[in-house]
Amino acid sequence: MKFLILFLILFSFTGLAFAESDIRTLIVGNQIMITADVTNSLNTQQPFVYITQVKNSDNTVMSLSWLTGSLSPRQSFSPAQSWTSTEIGLYTIEVFVWKSIDNPEALSSPLLMKVNVVDPKT
Repeated sequence: MKFLILFLILFSFTGLAFAESDIRTLIVGNQIMITADVTNSLNTQQPFVYITQVKNSDNTVMSLSWLTGSLSPRQSFSPAQSWTSTEIGLYTIEVFVWKSIDNPEALSSPLLMKVNVVDPKT
């Protein structure tokens, strides 16, 4: 494994972090930040793309975003992508770290987290 990534979901309104295996409840319309700690464990420069994907319970991709960068040897980075839930339901958030957007060679295993989006008024 070329990269070590630790997965956190940070709620911008609370600053709380949760483990990958937890199912968390979100309020519809609230924005969250999807972030991971990415570390280059190699002794060479490593380009990468950090991808976040949010899928609904029908496995339809509701959000897809990415950013690219390059890490020096032993350098760490905590990229973040925002997502705002617009509908209630169960969602899966996935994080991928690949060599590039054109080269989907995984630099680490994908990570996922389940979130349940609710409307507190109902």
